[in-house]
Order: sequence, then C-alpha cells, then structure tokens
Amino acid sequence: MSTTTAPACPICGLENTYPDGSNWVCPDCTHEWPMAPESDESESAVDGVVRDCNGNPLATGDSVILIKDLKVKGSSTVLKKGTKVKSIRLPEGAGDHEVDCKTDQGGFMLKAEFLKKA
Repeated sequence: MSTTTAPACPICGLENTYPDGSNWVCPDCTHEWPMAPESDESESAVDGVVRDCNGNPLATGDSVILIKDLKVKGSSTVLKKGTKVKSIRLPEGAGDHEVDCKTDQGGFMLKAEFLKKA
C-alpha cells in the first residue's frame, strides 16, 4: 500500500482523487492536474515577467496578435484569431488577466497565453 495520500481536487474540493500516470484525476468533476508543478509556470510566476504563448517577455506598448478566437464573457462579441492589438498595457494586480488592451470592439483584459508578440 502507498504511503502517499491523494490530494483533494482543487476544483470541487472532494477527496475522491486517484493517480493516473503523471496526473491526479478527480472522477467527480473529471478535472486532471499534474502531480508535480510545471517549472515554466512557477518560474514565470516567481520572476513576475508576463510572457506570451511562445515564452517571449511582453512590455507595455508592445503589439500582439491573438492566437485563438476568444468569446467575450457576457456578450456575443468574439475576438478573432489573427487580430493585431497595438499598444498593450500590463497593469499591476490584475489577477489572472495580465494584458489590458483596446480593440475596435472595445477595451479588454486578456490572458497572455492567448497572445503572441508581433
């Protein structure tokens, strides 16, 4: 019998989790997460640098391109893949949305993982 105990699911909080390869799996909400944290994510969180989908550092004033269609929450608006956004801002303490930008459809807060530096 294993001496390690499975952690509770970070999504639903239930303790009915089990290991599957290198991931933990929650059969109740079907969430999967890695057993060991990925070094890239923890490293970027520690150094405080906002990076695009390719790992390039972003700075205020940069231009970026969307790599995926993004639905705007609470609206029927869709930001299309390939849209170029100029003069981004990197506000402090914005939560998990690191980039503030203005497009033809309005101002938005976006996650850097959906952007690539132009």
